[in-house]
Amino acid sequence: MKRKIAVAAALAASLLGVAACSGGDTDEGATSATGKVDGAGKTIKVWLMVDAETSWKDVVDDASKRFTEATGAQVNVEYQQWANHLTKLDATLAGSDVPDVVELGNTEFPKYVFSGGFAELNKTDFENSDTWLSGLSGACESEGKTYCVPYYAGARVMIYRTDLFDKAGIKEAPKTYADFLSALDKVQTGNASDKKFSAIYMPGQYWYAAMSWVKSTGGEIAKKEGDQWVGQLSSPQSQEGLQRWVDMTKKYSKADPTKNENEQGAIVAQGSAGAFYGNGWEQGVAEETRKDPNDPNSELVPTKVKGKLAAAPLPEVPSFLGGSNLGVTAKSTNKELAAQWVKYFTDSKSMEGLVKASALPNASSLMDKAATDNPKLAAAALSAKNSWFPPNAEKWADVEKASILQTMLTDVLTGKKSVADGAKWADEQIAATLNEA
Repeated sequence: MKRKIAVAAALAASLLGVAACSGGDTDEGATSATGKVDGAGKTIKVWLMVDAETSWKDVVDDASKRFTEATGAQVNVEYQQWANHLTKLDATLAGSDVPDVVELGNTEFPKYVFSGGFAELNKTDFENSDTWLSGLSGACESEGKTYCVPYYAGARVMIYRTDLFDKAGIKEAPKTYADFLSALDKVQTGNASDKKFSAIYMPGQYWYAAMSWVKSTGGEIAKKEGDQWVGQLSSPQSQEGLQRWVDMTKKYSKADPTKNENEQGAIVAQGSAGAFYGNGWEQGVAEETRKDPNDPNSELVPTKVKGKLAAAPLPEVPSFLGGSNLGVTAKSTNKELAAQWVKYFTDSKSMEGLVKASALPNASSLMDKAATDNPKLAAAALSAKNSWFPPNAEKWADVEKASILQTMLTDVLTGKKSVADGAKWADEQIAATLNEA
């Protein structure tokens, strides 16, 4: 759950069509994960992001063990870095030695689905598929067919300093947006002597947050009219939400307007922030850091805010639902086996393991149990029920890659553009990108 979801690059080559079964068979149809698949003597290659290695490798190992016991096939899991995984994937898909299963961020999948990079799957073969989170599953669907399986989710919440809120006379998390602003006022006043203090730490290029404010007033980023995408940030509703976010950020945050949110947990750990808006798991990042930042297995060391943070849904602000999905590549020669492994890795047993590691499961039907089994997830599980997802457009990843929203936000926060001018510019850039032939 990088949050961060990295951006997708152009697909390097025309990819092979969907195949129904393993062993290179080219019959048309969806790849099935049901029934016993004989995989004796075979090995499937799985690409997972490094989060799985550092946070829930035991879940990966257990799913692979159950898969091997059922099929006789072995699993070679290769862990990828977010920084270069798309470039590496494009180069690999253009060749012949492709991974059988690939994890991508949910905003990255649409381009590859539209481009034919992944095989069709039988949705009903996968556990809890009738209640998959729409913010994940929407990226997997095209023309009524399914091309990937939701893996895990992250919903953004308000993570706040309970000691500073208590000192300011705030005894419970805000219930309304007005209460939220009032709390920030009190916390900021109580820490006025710290010139670096942010009542809420809000980096200027944090577009997931800014667009959540846009959504809170009924705004949209873009919508399709006929066969053309049209930017919607200039609408009155979108500008209202954007202005609310800009006003709040300028008043309460000392964060760099040219930076994104990737390091916010580590920055909040230094003690000069009353709150921040992040994935639930970022609370742990702020409270503990690795003794050796380059070693994911090194000792965890408490920070200044250890034991002083709590999480709650940000009132009246929908949460961007980030996360990852899993797909079986169209060029895989072991499609049936690959789908079978995904089935094990996304079933209820595996979801319980992810919840234990403080990741949200892939289905709404599992949220209440997740909040009970891991109280740290309660706020995120509630936020996930009021969430949103970017336009499901073939070229949306190109919008992210071009940093259109990030540039607009920095321009507005630094005074280079007004909200209206920034929104107009972004609408033009988004439309041009999404409609590019």
